[in-house]
Amino acid sequence: MAINTPSLTRQARASRTTVFMKILMAVSGALFVLYVLVHMYGNLKIFGGTEAFDEYALHLRTMFTPILPFGGMLWIIRVVLLVAVIVHIWAAFALWARAQGARTNRYVAKEAAKRTLKTKWMRWGGVAILLFVIWHLLQFTIVKFNVGSLNAGHSAGELVISSFQVWWVTLIYFLAMVALGLHLYHGVWSASQTLGWANTPRARRTWKAVAHVLAFVIAVGFIVPPLAILAGIVKG
Repeated sequence: MAINTPSLTRQARASRTTVFMKILMAVSGALFVLYVLVHMYGNLKIFGGTEAFDEYALHLRTMFTPILPFGGMLWIIRVVLLVAVIVHIWAAFALWARAQGARTNRYVAKEAAKRTLKTKWMRWGGVAILLFVIWHLLQFTIVKFNVGSLNAGHSAGELVISSFQVWWVTLIYFLAMVALGLHLYHGVWSASQTLGWANTPRARRTWKAVAHVLAFVIAVGFIVPPLAILAGIVKG
């Protein structure tokens, strides 16, 4: 029986490329997890009042000065995250395109159908999170527009409080954090499989627990401050 060597070679290359792109997604995703954990911790500073939050915001811009210029470290973080976003989106799109092509095979199509809901959620949930991040950056970093009634001036803390006193801003944020939590859970779990960390039943249970805990802690950690502001618990 003849073996189609070129075909097998192409399949092997495609498999290696797929694994490589999954690794890219896992590594870039890990950077996001680290960033959102630090960002979540910083957001909790609002419970210390606007002065504590403003001090935190200033510290982000003065890190490693005078070795770096004012805001230098913050721009390095932004550039790294931007590159990670581009890599993550490119890898996700490439994997999706490959999956679409592979569905011409009946068996693969059947298996893919089982993962349709999860795949669609990861794809469109990711798009929703990206749109929210753009909105969030415009509101608090780039334009710094104030939709609330409080005069925020140049205070980051007062801008946060003024913004989340508006119910629909808090609702957008709440829904985005729910989406982020679900995306993090699926992402962490998938990454552990991609990196070969969940090859045994015990390891799978451990990483599913890690994914659940990370997603829950991060989502709740982000949601609590806006809800506390809206409820009038945090007033500045």
